[in-house]
Amino acid sequence: MSRHANATPNEKNEYQVTEKDLPLHCPTPEMSLWNSHPRVFLPVTETGSAKCPYCGAVFNYVGEKHGHH
Repeated sequence: MSRHANATPNEKNEYQVTEKDLPLHCPTPEMSLWNSHPRVFLPVTETGSAKCPYCGAVFNYVGEKHGHH
């Protein structure tokens, strides 16, 4: 995820994440208001996407899926 210099705090509501963003939690350190709600970890690798129950941000995983064998 990249920080946008002209973005207002938590302006985006959809993010693409990769292996380097794991373990994924919301809010992320890149979000302007990183302390805007309690940190919640999201299991994005299991389903390919996850939605934050606090702010509604959607995270789409664009890496290799980690399925159970």
